[in-house]
Amino acid sequence: MSSLGGSGRQGRVQSRPLADLIGKAMEPVFRKRGFASSDLVASWPDIVGDRYGERVRPERLIWPRSPDRDGPGVPEPATLVVNTDGATALMLTHDMPIVLERINAYFGWAAIGRIRIVQKPVTVPVKKQRPPLRALTDDEQKKLDAKLDGLEHKGLRQALETLGRQVIARSSGS
Repeated sequence: MSSLGGSGRQGRVQSRPLADLIGKAMEPVFRKRGFASSDLVASWPDIVGDRYGERVRPERLIWPRSPDRDGPGVPEPATLVVNTDGATALMLTHDMPIVLERINAYFGWAAIGRIRIVQKPVTVPVKKQRPPLRALTDDEQKKLDAKLDGLEHKGLRQALETLGRQVIARSSGS
């Protein structure tokens, strides 16, 4: 095997979360849309909560043109443009002060002065439902119980039993 990073250590390369890699790759796209980084977009569901996390999408930030923008002091707040459907737009309009407060709390300062809503369909990710697992036969259950007989740790035993049930139920051999 080859050494990793010249450290002389040999082994497998550590895997990294895909979100870490995509975030860095998308930075130029987000900057073009007025976002300093992808943090707001990536953290959007956590910032606005379950009610708006999947149904409202931040589109871009519009910063005001002002002569003192690069000068001392706090810059003027930006306008956040979001996309959402008509029904959610109505709810969002009513909850606007709360949403603005949450966004600005995330930034740590009054970065956003207003939110402009664009009514546009937002695709909500569909969660796939897995088909229910078949019940284990008596013989399969006995074999699984026999393999787990020596385990005294209750939590580990339950976890391995659940895993075993899923593996056996999904296998096509029985």
